[in-house]
Amino acid sequence: MNTARHRTALLTAAGTALVLSLTACQSGTGTRSEPNAGATVAATVAAASPVADAQKADGAGAGGSGSSGSVSSPGKGPAGGAGVSGSTGSAGKQATASTPACTSGDLSVTAAKQDGPPYTHIVLTARNTSRHSCRLLGFPHIQFLESHKQDVPAVAKSKPASPVVLTAGAPAYAAVKLSDGGVDEDNEPVSAFSVTLENDDTVISVAAPGSDGIAVDPAKALTGYWTPELRNGADDF
Repeated sequence: MNTARHRTALLTAAGTALVLSLTACQSGTGTRSEPNAGATVAATVAAASPVADAQKADGAGAGGSGSSGSVSSPGKGPAGGAGVSGSTGSAGKQATASTPACTSGDLSVTAAKQDGPPYTHIVLTARNTSRHSCRLLGFPHIQFLESHKQDVPAVAKSKPASPVVLTAGAPAYAAVKLSDGGVDEDNEPVSAFSVTLENDDTVISVAAPGSDGIAVDPAKALTGYWTPELRNGADDF
């Protein structure tokens, strides 16, 4: 009996020690603690989450550059496409404003018949013969006849949206209406005529195209603005 009781006491003591040991391991108060399985899963999910990546990026941006602009949407912030484009546009305007106006000494002006209808038009070409860029202002001031000293009126519809800047060797054009093309018009023959620029009163003598010159009705004549592209006179007047 005494032997049986002794064995029972020993087993009870051993079981109690085993329970306390397991309890200590689970609570982390023992000499060895296992990592929490739930915390490990949560950390793994957070590491694989795009939101976590974005938060890490935000944190890096705030710590490294002091600005969140590096993660702003393209085109909306200072680092976006619109901001870069706006800076370029502003620089372009400054360069245009600093470009000198073309003078008669910078240009050669010639006239040619318009290729195709309406056959009542000619085209003036002003080519930059200088070694620098210049702005060609407004429209050509034309006088066809000595008997008509007033300039040919300009057509507002033909005015370009932006300044015409000619690099060295580049041309600009102006369509010019001579008449309405009627047989009963009061046309007069013209073999040469004068052109002046908007900012320069120097007279440029221009030879009329064709061996017989051109026929002009001073009451119907019109001119377009200088444009960087060759335009059909019927598009504007």
